[in-house]
Amino acid sequence: MPAEIAHPTLTLNPVHDVNELLEYHFMINALLAGGIVAVMAGLVGWLTVMRRETFAGHTLSLMAFPGASGAALIGVPVAWGYFACCGAGALAISRFSDRATGSWDEESAGIGTVQALALALGFLFLSLYSGVLDSLESLLFGNPLGVSDGQVRTLAIVGAVVLLALGAVARPLLFASVDPDVADARGVPVKALSTAFLLLLGLAVAATSQITGPLLVFALLVMPAATAQAITPRPLVSLLLTVVLGLAVVWLGMSLAYFSVYPAACFITATAFAIYALARLHGTARRRRSDRRPPPAIAPQLPDGVIA
Repeated sequence: MPAEIAHPTLTLNPVHDVNELLEYHFMINALLAGGIVAVMAGLVGWLTVMRRETFAGHTLSLMAFPGASGAALIGVPVAWGYFACCGAGALAISRFSDRATGSWDEESAGIGTVQALALALGFLFLSLYSGVLDSLESLLFGNPLGVSDGQVRTLAIVGAVVLLALGAVARPLLFASVDPDVADARGVPVKALSTAFLLLLGLAVAATSQITGPLLVFALLVMPAATAQAITPRPLVSLLLTVVLGLAVVWLGMSLAYFSVYPAACFITATAFAIYALARLHGTARRRRSDRRPPPAIAPQLPDGVIA
């Protein structure tokens, strides 16, 4: 292998570095796949944070673990296991946790039972696997720099399906997310929309798991959305900012990984967390400045007919 491929060096010339990144087909695949996942995870993650269903997203991310190990056990592509298990997990969460009729305790308990079962199945499938796993690390933390052309096409199809479905149900889903009781009273199918959204969340998690791995899904699913919502309360602006941050995080993380010996998922997660921490610190400082600002002076009220 040529030295420049084995040991790429980051320089102070950004044009040279970008040209080097785009010189190799595997990096183009990685950047394309990361971009697709960032957009999809950003839009779904924004709704996940707004609907306060991050615990459900965390459980679905863990569903990718038994999906990957089960796929290795029966000898099918790992991506099939991701999508099948995350979809089944979404239906299970929808069945055992009803936001419309159940309390938060019942909902979280139902999601927690699904999560425990997922981890147990993942461990069982690994125990039953009689072969040798070449890289257990890639099952848990992903390998975005090894994405194939077929995986890019699959992610593009899944991303298009998720975006079209979100566009079709955007208005009623947003209404049901903001005020489910009023939406239900006005005839909006809140339960059906909740199930549909969980399925879309499962697809997004399964796709994101192929970039960050099951254990670091929140780097793209939650952190960009949480950062954007910490920066601005305006829904449309924060939604667009979520997508921009997701793209920046995944492309910067992959670029740094290319010029280092460390995995891309670590850089993606660290970059997302650093931006989130800066946004929270900025918000805290802004609130403190607002609290220290003196109240506006109130002009004295003069009796009628009296000229100041």
